[in-house]
Amino acid sequence: MSDTNALLAALRQSADPAVADKIDELVAHGTDRELNRVNPVAFATRYGFDEDRTVSTFLHAGRMGLFDISWNVLCPGCGGVMEAGSTLKTVNRDHYHCALCATGYEPTLDEMVEVTFTVSPRVRRIAAHDPDRLPLLEYYRQVYFSSGVALPEDLEARFSKSMLEMVELAPGERAILSMQLPEGFIIIFDAVTHSTQFLEVKGEPTQERQLLTMVISQGQSGNQALTLRPGPLRLTVENHTDRRVLPNVCVADDNLRGILSTRVRFLTAKQLLSNQTFRDIYRTDTLDIDQRLKITSLTFLFTDLRGSTALYERVGDLAAFDLVRAHFKVLYDIVAAEAGAVVKTIGDAVMATFPTPERAVSAALRMREAMRTLNDERGHEELLLKIGLHEGPCLAVNLDDRQDYFGQTVNIASRVQNLADTRAILTTEAVLTNDRVAGILSGSGIEPVPRPATMLRGIDHEVKIFALP
Repeated sequence: MSDTNALLAALRQSADPAVADKIDELVAHGTDRELNRVNPVAFATRYGFDEDRTVSTFLHAGRMGLFDISWNVLCPGCGGVMEAGSTLKTVNRDHYHCALCATGYEPTLDEMVEVTFTVSPRVRRIAAHDPDRLPLLEYYRQVYFSSGVALPEDLEARFSKSMLEMVELAPGERAILSMQLPEGFIIIFDAVTHSTQFLEVKGEPTQERQLLTMVISQGQSGNQALTLRPGPLRLTVENHTDRRVLPNVCVADDNLRGILSTRVRFLTAKQLLSNQTFRDIYRTDTLDIDQRLKITSLTFLFTDLRGSTALYERVGDLAAFDLVRAHFKVLYDIVAAEAGAVVKTIGDAVMATFPTPERAVSAALRMREAMRTLNDERGHEELLLKIGLHEGPCLAVNLDDRQDYFGQTVNIASRVQNLADTRAILTTEAVLTNDRVAGILSGSGIEPVPRPATMLRGIDHEVKIFALP
């Protein structure tokens, strides 16, 4: 435990000490369930902490070995975890299928990949470290469902109203279950292998016993729905895997849907990739060189210093270098404070990303004001910043050994910045359609001024651009 105490002490030094104290308390006194797949967003809400500081503290805790990070591909329908991996590199398929919902999805980093933190077994052993020993419904709660599904505390009592049967089968074991089928849609589902059988029960009730065999094997996908009649069923379930399986038979009714209906925000992969702490401490350990992961909405901010060459000529290399470095530090601090991340610098230019448009707009306004303050302190307008914004879909990729972004949205944002001058921030209409952006601008007394429709170089359609004076 002394090693753990040393790590926690180091965490207080490198991250938010208040959040670190609460993590210390969680590790020492939290239940096993509370220490499995911790949702940092919910953690911040629960204790009234700043969300970005909480995420950063958990990232530091993960890097130190206090917690193991899991990247979980989620079903948008039921909230189940279709696949889990220790790095984003494991999200390497073009298509994921939820057997429970019988629906396929192309993965996106916006709402389909969550990031959770489980206490390391070196710090404290919990039941989830050996999931095959978890009680049946705890396996569903702690392993199958994501941290974004707020399952009720009385899950067993609630679920029993929809459940007809549930059984635990060891490897190679077989069970014979007898039940009375009601009219409706019945699901036989195993949370370990995701094996599924759908039953459509309809027609005239029968007194004759119906027979059905379900074989659970590794990698099995969902089956076509079978039609049965209301009445007695003799179900044989066989486990052909080398693991314990947990098949249950339940009615897909309003009660079941109600159990899964309460959702909470969770830490998405998109949010994490645009987190400066994550980029700083994990660097290239994010994507494989061939990975192309879709993000449906990300906001890009580009900046550049106008006349930087003349600045070097006017004040000399050393003084100009110090000025430019001071400008970079201010921009980095503002980006991080607005939950964004600097992707790269190109000469005197900066490319940054933000999970939402209002964060980017707030950062842009703060950058402009910060440059004015720096210039006022020197008594000269030597740092003249051009800023451009755009929001839209993109791909997260690995370029030149760093996590980067690719796509038309990136190109448009860069082109918009190229059109900007130092008097006004330029942004596209896509950014301004966000309600929270409108609130920020209204609160700042800024009225967007439309510019003539513009054809940007390399873009085959007109882009509506607005100036923020």
